[in-house]
Amino acid sequence: MRQDIINVQRALSQKIIGKDHQLKLAITCLLANGHLLIEDLPGMGKTTLSHALSQVFGLQYSRIQFTSDLLPSDMLGVNIFHSNEQDEAKRFSFRHGPIFSQVVLADELNRASPKTQSALLEAMEERQVSIDGVTHALPSPFFVIATQNPSYQSGTYPLPESQLDRFFMRISLGYPAWEAEKAMLLLQDASAPLAQILNEENLCEMQREVATIHTSDAIIHYILRLVSESRESNDYPNPLSPRASRAILQGAKAWAFVSGKSYVTPEDVQAVFVAITAHRLTLSSHQLAQGQQNHAFDGEKLSQKLLDSIDPLAA
Repeated sequence: MRQDIINVQRALSQKIIGKDHQLKLAITCLLANGHLLIEDLPGMGKTTLSHALSQVFGLQYSRIQFTSDLLPSDMLGVNIFHSNEQDEAKRFSFRHGPIFSQVVLADELNRASPKTQSALLEAMEERQVSIDGVTHALPSPFFVIATQNPSYQSGTYPLPESQLDRFFMRISLGYPAWEAEKAMLLLQDASAPLAQILNEENLCEMQREVATIHTSDAIIHYILRLVSESRESNDYPNPLSPRASRAILQGAKAWAFVSGKSYVTPEDVQAVFVAITAHRLTLSSHQLAQGQQNHAFDGEKLSQKLLDSIDPLAA
């Protein structure tokens, strides 16, 4: 399994050059059975990364372009009425929407209306959708990769806190380094698909192995001290929830697995902490309505400050 992970990382680095840490975080998120939010400027490789992940894992892929006029039914699916059908039980048939894929790219998620954004909540949390009172199970594995443009760009809506909290992890690719961008420009066929390395059975087996990674009481106490500090200190306007603490633990296990270890260390917690908590520590919509400025509460700086405030040896 370890060699397979190395091969996956090498393959992805052919598409996203010079971003090894972000690629490892994306793989960690997938193995932890979470959902990934990528926030960046257009043209940074967000869509390329999502497509490349589906290719190397051999997963069914669909892309949903979020716009201001996108309706929930455009994403989830709709019941079709057949007027000529004599059998009443068959008069309606369900036409599946693009959400029924194993890897779903929700491109420019924050350009859609709040109603359409909220239609993703049940799919992300319950792995199912409800249409006209009927529940439809989504494929397994099910992995949402959402891209988000910066909030200062025109035509964007802020994501609600409930939506942000359902994203296991948020990353940003950022501008490539000089040599990385040079290597990208020299690629002969940048659009060539990546070869499949694993399949969905391999992925599910890895996700089960992640759950068995050993975690000591000391690591649990370290995570609890971190989330407790966010709740007890006035420095953090939006404290971490129990869902966040579970995500930190699962993310640390997945990072340890990707690193070839069978147990979690404090370094594994620290490696994933900012990516898992930064988007949860920013201001709530209520606080923004009261006039507080979100730029004064940078999520990544708050996460790093929280991480620096707790000594893992003393926890």
